[in-house]
Amino acid sequence: MTTAGSWTGRGSTMPTRLLLLRHGQSPLSVERRYSGRGNPELTREGLEQAAAAATALAARHVGSNGNIRAVISSPLTRARQTAEPVAGVLGLPVGVDERLTETDFGAWEGLTFSEAAAQDPDVHRAWLGDSSVSPPDGESFDVVAQRVDVALGDLLRRFPGQTVAVVSHVTPIKLILRRALDAGPSLLFRLHLDLACLSVVEFWPDGGASVRLVNDTSYLA
Repeated sequence: MTTAGSWTGRGSTMPTRLLLLRHGQSPLSVERRYSGRGNPELTREGLEQAAAAATALAARHVGSNGNIRAVISSPLTRARQTAEPVAGVLGLPVGVDERLTETDFGAWEGLTFSEAAAQDPDVHRAWLGDSSVSPPDGESFDVVAQRVDVALGDLLRRFPGQTVAVVSHVTPIKLILRRALDAGPSLLFRLHLDLACLSVVEFWPDGGASVRLVNDTSYLA
């Protein structure tokens, strides 16, 4: 059997595999409200989603070639509560990286889409198609990309050729996928990620990348 990278000439070189897990359901996600730096806990359903994701990750990614070596989480409670069951079934601690936190939505935090659009119609309209536009008192997706890129670089240096579970939020996960796909900012506005979904991406030492899975929620059925 050929290795994943053999046809590309990478031979026995192993990529760093990132298992990108979005946090489970929170009260703000139930109400479809902007949830950035606010810190709600998971709902009961969210905790169940986290447990299901942990079981699935342990079943799929523990073995001679796929052991998860680390669990890294955003510092926000909803991400930590999703990461803890994963770390628990693997017997690993939860590492925290502040740079993997969600976008700061500023004045739109806790608002619905319609409420934010009514409050700041011109800015909201521009923000929907321009990654350099910031919500009032918040941060743009371009600014988020800068810190996520630094966090990603550190992960690749710390865990070469290993598998790492990264528990974060919609925007950081989209940005990592965008980096792997070498895609433009429009991906941020066109890609949908469900609660507690799993995406898998590999980064090779030579700079190549491969997206192997996006938005898997089969374990929640």
